[in-house]
Amino acid sequence: MLEGLIAAPSVSSVNPRWDQGNLGVIELLDVWLGDLGFSTQIQAIPNHPGKFNLIASRGSGPEGLVLSGHSDTVPFDDNRWSSDPFRLTERNQRLHGLGTADMKGFFALVIEALRELPLDRISRPLTLIATADEESSMCGAQALAGLGARLGRHVVIGEPTGLRPIRSHKGIAMEAIRLGGRSGHSSDPSLGNSALEGMHRVIGDLLQWREELQCRYRNPLFAVEVPTLNLGHIHGGDNPNRICGHCELHIDLRPLPGISLDDLRGELEGRLKTLIEPTGLELEIKRLFSGVPAMETPAEAAIVRATEELTGHTAGAVAFATEGPYFNDMGMETVILGPGSIDQAHQPDEYLALEQIQPAIGLIRELVRRFCLSD
Repeated sequence: MLEGLIAAPSVSSVNPRWDQGNLGVIELLDVWLGDLGFSTQIQAIPNHPGKFNLIASRGSGPEGLVLSGHSDTVPFDDNRWSSDPFRLTERNQRLHGLGTADMKGFFALVIEALRELPLDRISRPLTLIATADEESSMCGAQALAGLGARLGRHVVIGEPTGLRPIRSHKGIAMEAIRLGGRSGHSSDPSLGNSALEGMHRVIGDLLQWREELQCRYRNPLFAVEVPTLNLGHIHGGDNPNRICGHCELHIDLRPLPGISLDDLRGELEGRLKTLIEPTGLELEIKRLFSGVPAMETPAEAAIVRATEELTGHTAGAVAFATEGPYFNDMGMETVILGPGSIDQAHQPDEYLALEQIQPAIGLIRELVRRFCLSD
């Protein structure tokens, strides 16, 4: 199964040159889950041609377990891979291929786990979900809310966590800050209004704001226990002897749980408007994507307690974002838990260690028994 999933390209990217559909992956899962007696629905994502979710369910009633993951991968550097990214390759006790850890491998292990379970004894619903575009727009997870159906109560998203449960993660926003000035001959500064010099002021204020945010907010559950702000990309001007007429800066914001993305964006806009107004420059702030809220599932949630008991690890927190907030917003309770390491995600020669496979299958079986099977 994993060989087939890896061989089905499903790269998602904000760059149209890389972006692909994911129907090949969805159709494989649809067949395999149908063979196990699941009712399946392929959901076309509105306004995203070629992008699909799969919702497969068995059993009915309240509560129930949702096992979810994304069907897409990130782009790849072909010349940095030691083997074909779309061919499953085993070496050194590792399975290499694009998506082995992040996160097509999870689907293969879930289906393998279900094959050995008495699914005719399901007394509470079991739902498997494969989403589109987690690595870019998150449109797949967002579209689930439009189904108008109760999918389940307890959710496990199989992102690579080394089989350690995660109940909290930071959010993410990416913003473009654009300044428009007036170009002119560099021999006389009065002939123009430098957007590059204005961006120097902006950068200084952003660093000051970052310091203020990190003084205001702290959460020791995280390895990096403060919100972060990264200055990731800047471009301005076109020639040394011209006053810079336009400058653009891209930033990455990662707030802790409890910090609203909308509030953060409002604070950013207010600061920069006040800062730039006296300069005569034009300011524009644009979202590079809609952003992902931070997630926090209560420590006392049943799925948190169950995964802690079954793994022997206290549920922790991570800095990367997932689809978890969208499930929680639909009234569910979510844990991030899957085989493989996030350190392998988005890397050349991505792999899933063989030693993770049987423990993952066993863990999935125990979760299904606990939340879906009759005694």
